[in-house]
Amino acid sequence: MNIKDLTNTENFFLLAGPCVIESEEMDLFIAEQIVSITNKLKIPYIFKGSYRKANRSRVDSFTGIGDETALKILRKVHETFGIPTMTDIHETTEAGIAAEYVDILQIPAFLCRQTDLIVAAAKTGKIINIKKGQFLSPESMMYAAQKVIDCGNPNVMLTERGTSFGYTDLVVDFRCIPQMKKFGFPVITDITHSLQQPNQTSGVSGGLPHLIETIAKAAVAVGTDGLFLETHPDPYQAKSDAANMLPLHFLEGLLKKLLRIREAIT
Repeated sequence: MNIKDLTNTENFFLLAGPCVIESEEMDLFIAEQIVSITNKLKIPYIFKGSYRKANRSRVDSFTGIGDETALKILRKVHETFGIPTMTDIHETTEAGIAAEYVDILQIPAFLCRQTDLIVAAAKTGKIINIKKGQFLSPESMMYAAQKVIDCGNPNVMLTERGTSFGYTDLVVDFRCIPQMKKFGFPVITDITHSLQQPNQTSGVSGGLPHLIETIAKAAVAVGTDGLFLETHPDPYQAKSDAANMLPLHFLEGLLKKLLRIREAIT
C-alpha cells in the first residue's frame, strides 16, 4: 500500500474506528458498519484502532486488552474486509512489531519530535502518519516529515489535531491545513481529538462532540485530504475517549453532508 492508493480519488479519505481496540466482536462490528457506509459513498477507508494507549492521565485508566491480542484483531479486520489498518506506536521497539500487523504507523502528537521513534517507524517502509503536536506550528511539521523522507520512505502523512488554548482546551486553526499541504504530503484533520478538553480535574479528558459536524465541515471546506475521527456504537460505554467520540449511527449522515461540501469546492 502507498499514498497514491488514498489520494487518487475525488473524495477525501477516512480514518475511523474506536479509540482503542476493545474486543474482536466490537471492532469487527464497527469495521463492518463503516465499510458498508464508505463503500456506498465511494470514500477510501482505513480502520483505526490503538492496540495500546500509553498517554493516560491516570495510572488506573484503561490501556488495552493486551498487545498481541489487539494487534491480531487489527490483522483480522484487514483480512476480513480487505481494508488498510492503522495504529499508534510510542516507543522505538514497537515499530517493527506493529508493522507486522498493520499498514500505517501513527506517531502521536506528543511524540512528533521524537527522532528515534520516527526513524524506527520510517525504516519499516510502512506509511507513517505524524500528528502535529498541540504545541507546534504547522511549518514545524516539515522537519518531522523530512525525517521519514531521509530514511528513504516517501510515504508520509501529516495530521492536524488542534492547538493548545490555555491549559484545558484546544482550538483548530484552519490555516494549518493549507500550510501543511504546501509540503506535498496528504494532510488529515483529526476531528474528534481536536475537540478534546484535556487535563480536567477528574483526570479524564473531556470533549465537545456536538461540534464534530462543525469542525468536519470546515476542514473539508478548506481542502483537507483526509478526515480522522473516532466512533463507537455507544460512546459513553467506550473504554477510552468516551467524551468526544461520534456515535456510529451518525456517521453516514455526516459523511453525506461532507461529500456535498467536497463536491462544491472541486
